[in-house]
Amino acid sequence: MLSEELLGRFTDLAEVKRHLGISEERESPREDSRILFIKGEAGIGKSAFLKEIESLFAQRGERIVRTVGVQAEAKLPFSGLHQLIHPFLDSLAALPKGEGDAVRSAFGMGRANRPEPALINRGAGLILERSAVQQPLVLIVDDVQWLDLQTRDFLIFLSRRAHARITMIIAQRTGSHEMPGMQGYPRILLHPLSNPDAKTLVQRHSPNLSNEEVNRILAQAAGNPLALCELAVGQVPGATTTALTEQLERAFGVRSANLPAATRDLLLVAAADSSSDIDEIFRAVSIFSQYNVDPRDVTPAVDAQLLVVEGGNLTFRHPLVRSGVLESESVSRQLEAHRALARAVADPYRHAWHRARAATGRDDEAADLLVKAADQALQQGAVMAAAAALELAAELATSSGDCGRHLLRAAELAFDMGQEGTVYRLVAEALTHEVNTLDRARGQWLREIFSDGHPGDAPRVLELCDTSAQAAEAGDPDLALNLLLGAALRCWWAETGTTARNAVTNAADLLAEACDELRDDARWIAILAVAEPIQRGSSVHVILDAVDIDSESDPGTLRLLGMAAHAIGHEVRAAMFLSKAESVLRSQGRLGLLVHVLGMQASVYGVLGHWDRAEAAASEGLRLAKESGQPVWTAGTKVCHTQIRGLRGYVREASLAVTQTELPARSRRLNCLLSCVGLAKAIFWAEEGKTEQAFKAYQSLFDPNNQSYHERQSMDAIALYAEAAAQAGHLAEGQALLQVLEKTAQTTTSPLLHVQLAYARAVLADETEADHAYEQARTIDLHEWPWLDARLRLAHGKWLHKQGRRAAALVVLKDAHNRLETMRATAWIGQAERELRALV
Repeated sequence: MLSEELLGRFTDLAEVKRHLGISEERESPREDSRILFIKGEAGIGKSAFLKEIESLFAQRGERIVRTVGVQAEAKLPFSGLHQLIHPFLDSLAALPKGEGDAVRSAFGMGRANRPEPALINRGAGLILERSAVQQPLVLIVDDVQWLDLQTRDFLIFLSRRAHARITMIIAQRTGSHEMPGMQGYPRILLHPLSNPDAKTLVQRHSPNLSNEEVNRILAQAAGNPLALCELAVGQVPGATTTALTEQLERAFGVRSANLPAATRDLLLVAAADSSSDIDEIFRAVSIFSQYNVDPRDVTPAVDAQLLVVEGGNLTFRHPLVRSGVLESESVSRQLEAHRALARAVADPYRHAWHRARAATGRDDEAADLLVKAADQALQQGAVMAAAAALELAAELATSSGDCGRHLLRAAELAFDMGQEGTVYRLVAEALTHEVNTLDRARGQWLREIFSDGHPGDAPRVLELCDTSAQAAEAGDPDLALNLLLGAALRCWWAETGTTARNAVTNAADLLAEACDELRDDARWIAILAVAEPIQRGSSVHVILDAVDIDSESDPGTLRLLGMAAHAIGHEVRAAMFLSKAESVLRSQGRLGLLVHVLGMQASVYGVLGHWDRAEAAASEGLRLAKESGQPVWTAGTKVCHTQIRGLRGYVREASLAVTQTELPARSRRLNCLLSCVGLAKAIFWAEEGKTEQAFKAYQSLFDPNNQSYHERQSMDAIALYAEAAAQAGHLAEGQALLQVLEKTAQTTTSPLLHVQLAYARAVLADETEADHAYEQARTIDLHEWPWLDARLRLAHGKWLHKQGRRAAALVVLKDAHNRLETMRATAWIGQAERELRALV
């Protein structure tokens, strides 16, 4: 039954039950995850409504865990997450070492080397998920708009994992920013109470009011429960010209102003504090007032229904009480409160924030403390808290150059967290300051880092090359390489033209001429491979073959070498680099980079024919890409996965998934992704036996005028195209394209191109040359290319059967069938079985 403070919420509670699929009678464990937002204005009763929901779940035997956002604690890293995880800290020991160390570091229980935020989220998520296996969990999150950034990031992370026995009920004030990635979940908006319910509430609090007084209160409160209660006891002034929230704040401020001076001091310090710890507040009040605090000074604030004392904590009855107290105090008293808190708190991070709040203008000492606070936050893995500290340091620093540097460093941290909008905002502000040439170039790189390119952006590629040259001249070849890598990636994702591609590789060559050791830098190698995979493919091939993988342990270097190998079609070498990078990244818990490695592995393993590995990499990569909010890698990994699913015969499932990828790729005209989408579609047509449609779809991948054309990416489709051309009776067109590709093969030693061409030559050969072409193809060592090897045997066996060489055909087809079964290549298994049945 609803408590009397929740009059008029029967319909709202019924909506909660409907959205969550629950009833009082249902006692069985829930089978699916649920996330629900409760929204409403200040004072509308969100917290009380949450308590009613909490009671409903508790009656069902589900465990309730609460966290509450407090405006003063919004900058305190992991404060909300600690509330959620604290009841389960005993299970920390059961976490994998990387996750366990990361969570301990975040909570100040140990020190890891700057733990990855994703690893902290993963560890905290595992703690909750494992607990939910024993007993379903309900996470009650109140005032989410005031939770620290790290906790909000965790909630977004947890929502993407969608654990079957975890429910999240999140209360949020209307008008506050929506949480990224959580806009699609159901929301219940708590409306003002109806007039009859509002009247009942007023009369319960003040039964002796006249009808005229009741009606005046109803008109003023406009159905807001907090305002109704306050007006009913005569605590809100009668003015109606200001917003209701402002009236309530003013009312609480007036109430605090009428308290004894010692209590007013205590209220002010508590309102300014970033903690509710009563001992800390008392210490700060003693500094502020210069006399020892008497614990009895709290009593008048409690009696006035402004403060609540719970254990060792002082909390405000309502967030509007805190803001009302602060609004009622002079600026000079607020500054003094923060100065007192800066002396009272022990934590360096919070000390720096209170010291900054006490500043009356530019203050280098306060700015320096914030920079140190940022370093501390990074040691905890609180990257965005560090960025916020640096941004505030920029506001306080006296030097324009220091301001710009602090903002650029904050932008770099925002980049680490994938906060694209924040990066652009911080860089734009940084570049308004008197930054030097290197910092300006760094800003250019940060603005570039999120761009995947688009057709016609050759001028931007050339601009990046110029900025890279400036960075090199200023003595920062590291930044110069980063800028060129950004330019090269633009050339990879979208068609930028020969001039732009040449400019990138020429700039890279000039850098290496000036600094020869750069030729050993993985970024330099990747720049050549990604910008010009055909023209520079042979030289990159030689470099990659000379790398001693066993001696290389840096996962970033291994990832870039894997990227370079994949770009030039050296897939076997790419698989080796990426496999080791994956292993090291897992051990270090660097899940952001792991997403990139898994996405490339899905493509590499798919082309080679290690389909089980490809699917495993794609499934995990797709999940992590979604969890970490990396849309391009989400799309790229998904389309690789759909290709493999299509090849294995799951056409309907795969075609639905590829449609979701095609729309963003086409809207941004990313040729690389569109080529992958086109290949997936061609595979679907071929699997369904629509040979003519499949041929045309494959053919479009090799048409420079088609939006799906990508010179390097089309290499994946050469063998499939040749097969489709032969089946559809387009031998002449297939042979014509083969001649074009043969010229390309004279330019590059790309293994992918050459093994695919060997297959295509055999399949498209006329009767007089086919036997020789198959024998030539069979001499190539394809043990690392199991899919192409199996298909070559299948095609050869079919040709031998057609020639009447039944005994030879039987041997080759049985071999092909066994290899295709191992791969679970459904369509090709069927072809082999039909040929074998025709032979026996």
